[in-house]
Amino acid sequence: MRLISHPVLCNYYVTYRCNASCGFCDIWEKPSPYITVENLRDNIRDLKRLGVKVIDFTGGEPLLHRQLDVLLREAKEQGMITTVTSNGLLYPKYAERLKGLVDMLHFSLDSPDRDEHDKSRNVKCFDKVMESIQIAREMGERPDIIFTIFEDNVDQIKRMWEEICLPNDLILILNPVFEYNGVGGNLSEQTLKELLWWGKQKNVYLNEAFIQLRLDGGNHVDDPICKAASTTIVISPENKLVLPCYHLGLKDFPIEGNLYDLYHSDEVQKLVALEGKLPACEGCAINCYMQPSFAVEMNRYWWKALPSTIKYNRIKGTWKQMLKM
Repeated sequence: MRLISHPVLCNYYVTYRCNASCGFCDIWEKPSPYITVENLRDNIRDLKRLGVKVIDFTGGEPLLHRQLDVLLREAKEQGMITTVTSNGLLYPKYAERLKGLVDMLHFSLDSPDRDEHDKSRNVKCFDKVMESIQIAREMGERPDIIFTIFEDNVDQIKRMWEEICLPNDLILILNPVFEYNGVGGNLSEQTLKELLWWGKQKNVYLNEAFIQLRLDGGNHVDDPICKAASTTIVISPENKLVLPCYHLGLKDFPIEGNLYDLYHSDEVQKLVALEGKLPACEGCAINCYMQPSFAVEMNRYWWKALPSTIKYNRIKGTWKQMLKM
């Protein structure tokens, strides 16, 4: 049963550029402009009309956009819940400007070990993440740590939790790796079960529906769980609407100041209707599109996702805003 029929999330790519070059990500390889404040203002207006409540300013590295604070303020003034995920390299420089503008501030960390993390990112940024945590907490911010889980680092969860998250009262977000274009990988059933155990621990967030989806073999085109195109608006740095999702990106449409009508156009809605049903959708388990998919339709994944969703939003204090969606 479909509970919400309108988009709930916008993945707004402020740039594809990045100051790291992680081995499990290829976005940093793309040439890219930066979005303009003028385009954002037009799009925010239409995102609100479409029913979008959460806007994720993403990239690349979003802090490379020198007007990120302006973008965030525009979103907050329209009542949006804002999220930003950063590698921490630039946060100490811009922290004061971003204060109070990010509802869900995430710092990416790949290992509790400095050398391992820096090797994963191909740039020395572990110390910057630690500095960013300290600065954010001193300013009253409540950042989270995103830890992408691979088969070979699941044994490091305990150290990450005990040495970094608990002492700093941070939420540890466990992000199971997904496979895309030969980047990423799969997780064994044993690792998935271990993640389920960790998800029940204090200050740990794991969406259990991610685990169930992987145990079920991912999305299936004959009975798709993916609702990427109808739940999520993807906007590129070139100010184009990307469909059916960023990772497939079969087609993009110039927005030209009229996102609302563009989204409801016949050409766009034909692609929306194909969400989860395309050949490339078979077996997909991409977290950033499955999370909103789990939230809009009452099924076994909705029930699996519910406890962790309540847990996270209770801790972060965003649950009242979520109820308005």
